[in-house]
Amino acid sequence: MSTSPPSTVEPRHAHHHHALDPAPSQQGATGMKGVLLPAVIVLVIGSIFVSVFLSAFHAPRPHHLPVAVVGTTEQAEQVTGALELGLPGGFDVKRYADESAARHALESRKVYAAYVTDPGKSSELLYAGANGPSVTSTVTGAFSGIAQHSGDRLTVRDTVPAPAGDTRGMSVFYAGFGVVLAGFLFGMMTYQIAPRLEYRWRLTSLAAFSVAAGLLIAVIAGSVGFSALPGPFLGIAGIIALMAAAVGSATMAFMRLFGRAGMSLAAVVLFTFGNSTSGGTLPTAYLPGWLHPFSEILPVGVGVRAIQGLSHFRNDGLTAGVIVLVVWILIAAAALYWRDARGTRTQAVA
Repeated sequence: MSTSPPSTVEPRHAHHHHALDPAPSQQGATGMKGVLLPAVIVLVIGSIFVSVFLSAFHAPRPHHLPVAVVGTTEQAEQVTGALELGLPGGFDVKRYADESAARHALESRKVYAAYVTDPGKSSELLYAGANGPSVTSTVTGAFSGIAQHSGDRLTVRDTVPAPAGDTRGMSVFYAGFGVVLAGFLFGMMTYQIAPRLEYRWRLTSLAAFSVAAGLLIAVIAGSVGFSALPGPFLGIAGIIALMAAAVGSATMAFMRLFGRAGMSLAAVVLFTFGNSTSGGTLPTAYLPGWLHPFSEILPVGVGVRAIQGLSHFRNDGLTAGVIVLVVWILIAAAALYWRDARGTRTQAVA
């Protein structure tokens, strides 16, 4: 009597695979490599940080800072020549036909000051104190010299004053720095604390963190807290939430695409270049030419400009900021899907 071998019955759940994020490898450097590598990496990142920030701020001066002149073409040319003589390459003069148009440009931050000429009598300088004391000092100093040379009495008027809770114009920089720090830490800790979390739940966690960060910082910095960001509460909270999501997802993507090196890359790109070019301390027109493009593509730069626009300058930079932040989030989410959800399913099938 022959006996057939018992059949092996697989558990019903054997073919159900979940999109889990594989845990990062726990094998690390040992010996002399383990001794020296952390110090080398940190020193390189620190050197880049110091070099970039010093390059941006050790001797700040404007580069083609847009300013308005109200007057005839001849008067505008005279002012342009005087400004160029005093600070070569410092200003980009735009002529406006009347004070109303120049004021609108100032309040929309198309220009940073408006000089209304009236030769032989008195001239008027309109500026926006919300741009910070450095910009105020730059434009009042430059145009005071022009008025004095022309024998005019200069009247100075702040048309967009800084809020009482932000007299130095630095609050948006600190808010942006905090968002970048929080997003960076979230991107790291989500893989450290929950390395095998499913892709959909990891993005749910990112969304929850971002919304909470937006609401919390808007409460702290807005009219409820320090009254440093006077823009609409939901608008400020929304932009900050997008910034947090962009930085958090980008950090996650850096880590999944580049492994351990991704953490260092995220620190350099998002933290160092992002904060130094954000425009939170000085307008981007004060940046060296090679740093200026970063302010238009990194999350913190476009976010800071959008927040400033919401708070002071007729929504300047809002549309571009939202578009750039959403693009960062979508690209990072796609990269994470490719490495985590899709990659895990492909391995399971194989």
